[in-house]
Amino acid sequence: MRSTKRRWPGITAAAALVAASQLTVATALADPDPVPPPTPAASTDTDPNLLHNITYRASATGTSRGAVVAYKIDDDNVNSDQPTLLPGMTFEVNTVLHDPKKAGMEVSIQWPYGSNLHCEILVDDQIVAEADQFIAPRLFRVKDDPLYGTLQCGAPLDTPGPNAVPTPAPVSAPAPAG
Repeated sequence: MRSTKRRWPGITAAAALVAASQLTVATALADPDPVPPPTPAASTDTDPNLLHNITYRASATGTSRGAVVAYKIDDDNVNSDQPTLLPGMTFEVNTVLHDPKKAGMEVSIQWPYGSNLHCEILVDDQIVAEADQFIAPRLFRVKDDPLYGTLQCGAPLDTPGPNAVPTPAPVSAPAPAG
């Protein structure tokens, strides 16, 4: 009987090459210059079709039953939600606006409860408005402050849109002479 030896020169050479490549130091490629973060939306945007991402956030750290969050859903309309604002929870909603200066929200809680209210508005992932207010619990309604229990953040919500018809001022009769 004759014994034959098989030789695998191609396989042994490939294995040696792979092993050697694992032992050599590779040259690290340098990262290109970092891209600067986007700047907040400029107020002089020339493109009227440019939309801005708006993020509204609200939170409370106390008893805040009957919470209402009102916010600009588009350039002319206001939407509201009644989230459960428990400590550690954050209400968040996203929308788009043509004019980021119109972004505004109000957070209010029901009387007689008290809480620390917090709100913030982000335009294109940049915080543009932020507010905090402590609302003390009350036994009686505050008669001379109708906005007690309300935190306003950003633009006011009651500003009429460009297509809104202004309400005429009441006309008073002239005082009688004599």
